[in-house]
Amino acid sequence: MTDIVDELKWRGLFAQSTDEDALRKALADGPVTFYCGYDPTAASLHVGHLVQVLTMRRLQQAGLRPLALVGGATGQIGDPRPTAERTLNDPETVGQWVTRLRAQIEPFLSFEGENAAVMVNNLDWTAGLSAIEFLRDIGKHFRVNKMLTKESIARRLESDEGISYTEFSYQLLQSMDFLELYRRYGCTLQQGGSDQWGNLTAGLDLIHRLEPGAEVHALATPLMTKADGTKFGKSEGGAVWLDAGMTTPYAFYQFWLNVDDRDISRYMRILSFRTPAELEELEKVTEERPQARTAQRALAEELTTLVHGADQCAAVVAASKALFGQGELGELDEATLSAALSEVPHARVTELGPLVDLLVEAGLAPSKSGARRTVKEGGAYVNNVKAVDGEAAPAREELLHGRWLVLRRGKKNLAAIEVTAG
Repeated sequence: MTDIVDELKWRGLFAQSTDEDALRKALADGPVTFYCGYDPTAASLHVGHLVQVLTMRRLQQAGLRPLALVGGATGQIGDPRPTAERTLNDPETVGQWVTRLRAQIEPFLSFEGENAAVMVNNLDWTAGLSAIEFLRDIGKHFRVNKMLTKESIARRLESDEGISYTEFSYQLLQSMDFLELYRRYGCTLQQGGSDQWGNLTAGLDLIHRLEPGAEVHALATPLMTKADGTKFGKSEGGAVWLDAGMTTPYAFYQFWLNVDDRDISRYMRILSFRTPAELEELEKVTEERPQARTAQRALAEELTTLVHGADQCAAVVAASKALFGQGELGELDEATLSAALSEVPHARVTELGPLVDLLVEAGLAPSKSGARRTVKEGGAYVNNVKAVDGEAAPAREELLHGRWLVLRRGKKNLAAIEVTAG
C-alpha cells in the first residue's frame, strides 16, 4: 500500500506531509482511515474541489477507508479568506447545500466492501455543544500567538477590515472534526489542500494533547494554478460548477477542452485515472501535435463522464462535433443544443430577415457588405449547409427545435440566432 505515496508524488499530488516515513509505515501496517472535508458555502462544488474528491477516490482504490465530511457546522462559519469576511448563510440554506454536496461526492466513492466510505456531518457533534463546553474542552488547547501565524489570518489582520472572532475560530472547529473522527472512526489521516496546512496541523496538535500516544498524520495536495496566472476553476463566466444546472455539461466539457497546452500535462496527472504509460503517451502527442488537442479532449471526456455520466458526455461530444460540421445538428436534443449555443455569440430576433442581416446581428460580419462577401466566397453556413443566397431569409422550417439557427463563418467562427416570441 506504500506505493500510493510514490504514485501521488509522480502525479504531483504530494505537496507535504507531517512525517513521510511515519505515513509510509502506517500505510504499510494498514488499514488506514482518512478524511477530507468540504464546506457547503455554495449550492455546488466547483472544479477546484475535484482535486480533493478525486484524490479521495484514488486513496480508496489503494485500500484506505474514506470519510467524506460535508460541514453543516463549519459551512455556517466559513474558512477565513485572505481578502474579506464571508457572507454568512442561514442554517436552513446550509442544510440544503449539505444535501446537494453529499449527492455530488457520493458517486465518486464506493460504499461497499472492507474499506467502504462513510459520509459524515460535523453538525452531528457540534449542534448540542454549548459555548462554555466548546471554550473549556477545545479552546483551552489553542494558543492565539500560534493561530496568528496562519497566512490568511495574518493577511486579514493587516487589512483595514480585520477579522471577526467568528472566522478566527474556524480553525478550532476543523481541529475538533479530526479529534471526533479519530475517536468515532479511528481516523488517523487528514487530507486537504496545501492552503489548509495550518488547519490540518492544528487538528494533529489537538489530538496529541487530548489523546497521548495517538499516531495521526496530515497529507496536503498542491493548489492548482494556471500558467497565465489566473485562478484555476474559473472561466470567463465565473466558477465552473459540478452541478449541471449551474454549469452545463457542455460548458464543463469545453472548459477542459480549452486548457492551455502549458497546463494540460500537469492537470492530466493530477485528475486523470489513466496509467502513467497512457499519460506519458498523451504528453508526447501533445508536444508533437499541440494543435490536435488530443490530451485536452481525453481529459474533457474522462472528467465529463465522471461528473455527468457517459450519456451526457456522449451528447456534448456529439454537439461539439456537430456545431463544426462533423455531425448532424438535427440529431441533438433541445437541452444539449441550447446549452451548447449558450456558449457562443448569439442574437435574439422575432422574425427571420435576410441572411446577411443575421450574420451582422450575430457578430459574424462587420457589415452587410462584409456578410455578402463571406457568402459569395462560400464561407457562410446555416445549420452546417453552405449558403448561396445572402439576400434570402432562412425558412422557419430550418429552425432547430423551432427556435435556433446555427451560423458559421469559415471553419471555426460560430454564432447562433434564437427566434423568440414578439
